[in-house]
Amino acid sequence: MANSRLKEKYQKEVVPVLMKELELKNNFEVPRVSKVVVNMGVGEAIKNKEIMEKAKKDLAAITGQAPSVRRARVSVATFSLRKGMAVGLKVTLRGEKMYSFLDKLFSIVLPRFRDFRGVSRKCFDKAGNYTLGLAEQTVFTEVDIQKSGSRGMEITIVTKSDGRKQSERLLELMGMPFEKIKD
Repeated sequence: MANSRLKEKYQKEVVPVLMKELELKNNFEVPRVSKVVVNMGVGEAIKNKEIMEKAKKDLAAITGQAPSVRRARVSVATFSLRKGMAVGLKVTLRGEKMYSFLDKLFSIVLPRFRDFRGVSRKCFDKAGNYTLGLAEQTVFTEVDIQKSGSRGMEITIVTKSDGRKQSERLLELMGMPFEKIKD
């Protein structure tokens, strides 16, 4: 499989900059993205099984990998939900597929949002992982708007770093379109 643009950029541009900025002596100490987890809730599939199949096809087209079905852990009577029912889909991307997905997300998908001014810098956890919620998956070019309804998704970028600041700098250098800091 050919190297993706983002992986090459990481190896040739991002690693040297981070090594200099963080005063690191070893390439293995440099912060990096270890995996990307994409989750999609499909609670409405309880009433209509076709919705689950459409969501599976959409998520597979978006990520390039077949999603695993997430099942309810507990029963909730008010939502007509029983333990073991399919309520979501999940894909974990690593390696080439991860870099290809991030490249597409940073350069094509996020800028397609109307009035897009950048993603928030407040969505990091203490470990430096970034979680981004999308209100609808139809911004991905692989999704046919007529065939599938609008459905939200959550994308978590898991990093290997020493906290929030290093992860933010890593994603910034990789091309993540963060909102501009107001002076």
